[in-house]
Amino acid sequence: MKVPRPTRPTVPVLAEGKTDTGRCWIYVRDDNPFGGAGPPAAMFYYSRDRRGEHPQAHLAGYAGILQADAYDGYNRLYLADRKPGPVKEAACWVHARRPFFAMADLEENARRKAAGKKEIPLSPIAIEVVRRIDALFEIERSINGKCAEERLAVRRTLSRPLVDGLWGYLREQAAGLSRGHDLVKAVNYMLKRWTAFTLFLEDGRVCLSNNAAERGLRGIALGRKSWLFCGSDRGGQRAAAMYSLIVTAKMNGVDPQAWLADVLSRIADHPAHRLDELLPWNWAKQYPTVSARAA
Repeated sequence: MKVPRPTRPTVPVLAEGKTDTGRCWIYVRDDNPFGGAGPPAAMFYYSRDRRGEHPQAHLAGYAGILQADAYDGYNRLYLADRKPGPVKEAACWVHARRPFFAMADLEENARRKAAGKKEIPLSPIAIEVVRRIDALFEIERSINGKCAEERLAVRRTLSRPLVDGLWGYLREQAAGLSRGHDLVKAVNYMLKRWTAFTLFLEDGRVCLSNNAAERGLRGIALGRKSWLFCGSDRGGQRAAAMYSLIVTAKMNGVDPQAWLADVLSRIADHPAHRLDELLPWNWAKQYPTVSARAA
């Protein structure tokens, strides 16, 4: 089982006299953090809206682990009676950390003070939560690339006590704050999905963050400043297909331009039953000379 990590940035789509807002969904598989043998890959999909029916269709044949944010559109994937099987939810600790960090940014306040600007009110509670979460990420850095079994053993020894302590601290602090406080909202985001946040303590393949998918979106974030919008829904679908190829090539350390140029020159005469040989991770082995020239 792989661990796809989805996210869904907006993309402007040309409409009559204006641009509408479309969505570009990305699903990333990256087994490198737990030493898996499967090559990394990214799959992009385009849609005109963000309804939950889209991820349900994208993952219709999938059962396993899904690491994502708290978007309600994924909820039906987590149902116990889902076919072909339930999907286990793995929450992203980076998403959880962001609201706390916004109230604990000591460096930003130092920059503001140096520039003579008004400082942001900081929360001692948020600072402590960030410190505790950062301690978990420090452990993760020490086991990155190790097999799932090794990662799990270290997590159960070192990470679980920290997670248990964080659980108690969050509950204690939330009890003393008003329900509408921004800190309480951030705390409840975690506590209501604690099973998803702690899945990494039960399965060594799960990462703490969804950063693999976020990295895959850099091209779109930069591209929107250059190409401005998709010309139509069909253009959005074509863009998603091209991003799937380009980002997957990059994830495998393959130059996308060299790979696409070489594949396009070969594909007309290449046997259809051996198309897998032209996938980025196989292409680099099959045609090392071209790959080396591109590098």
